[in-house]
Amino acid sequence: MKKLTEAQYEWKLAKDELVGEVCKLGYPQEFGILIAKNLRSPKAIHRMSSYLRQVKPKKPEMIADEMLAIMSEIDAWKRKKEAEALNAERNRIILSDFNE
Repeated sequence: MKKLTEAQYEWKLAKDELVGEVCKLGYPQEFGILIAKNLRSPKAIHRMSSYLRQVKPKKPEMIADEMLAIMSEIDAWKRKKEAEALNAERNRIILSDFNE
């Protein structure tokens, strides 16, 4: 059996937690696995697990909506960080040209 890296192990633990929460609500295990795959990171998966524990959504649509909201927030954060990095690089270039 292949040994998991630390990151893979962390993802597996998060996925297992999420699948357990999904099953406690009466939904199939496959639904939880699909949600974990879409969320992609242990932090996002833990956030979803917390939502499930606290809200206990009655409809699968509510779970899917929360998953999409989490994914949207992560994408917005990534775009913000990319824009900040590009802006910093642009400013560095401008300042280096100015100082020459």
